[in-house]
Amino acid sequence: MKVTQITHVNLIVDNLERARNFYTNVLKLQELPAMKFDYPVQFYQLNETQQLHLSEWNDNVSFRAHMCIEVDDFNQAFRTFKAMGIIDTKPWGKVRKLPNGNMQMFIRDPSGNLIEICHQDSKSVDPDIFSDELFDENDTFVSGRNDPRGVR
Repeated sequence: MKVTQITHVNLIVDNLERARNFYTNVLKLQELPAMKFDYPVQFYQLNETQQLHLSEWNDNVSFRAHMCIEVDDFNQAFRTFKAMGIIDTKPWGKVRKLPNGNMQMFIRDPSGNLIEICHQDSKSVDPDIFSDELFDENDTFVSGRNDPRGVR
C-alpha cells in the first residue's frame, strides 16, 4: 500500500460561523457544499484535490499540532495577521526564513487551531518584515529539549 496524497484535513472549531468568517473572508477559501450531517460543518476547496473541513464541537485545542498552508503573498499575509493580532510565536517561535529559503509563521484561527503559513520565495518578502519584532534571524526553532532524535 502506498499513500498518494492528503485529500482533506478536518479542524474542530467551537463556533462555526466565527470560523467560517475567518476561512471565507480572511483566508479567501472557496466554500463547498457539504453532505448532510447532524452537526454544523463547512467544507472548503484548497486546490484541485485537497479540501479543508470544519466541524463544530466542544473539544480541546492542541498547543503545537498544526496544519500548514502556502500563501502566494507573504507580505499581505504577515500584515493582515499582525494587524489581527493572531501571529502566535509561543509554540514554534517567531516568523522566520528557513534554511531552504521558505518563509514561515504560525497563526491561530478564531477557535485556537494553529496554522502554519509558508511561502516559497523569501526574495519577494518586504525587507521591513525582516526587521519586525516578530521576525527571528535564526532559521531554526530551538526548544531547549536537546533531544538527539531531532537529527535524522
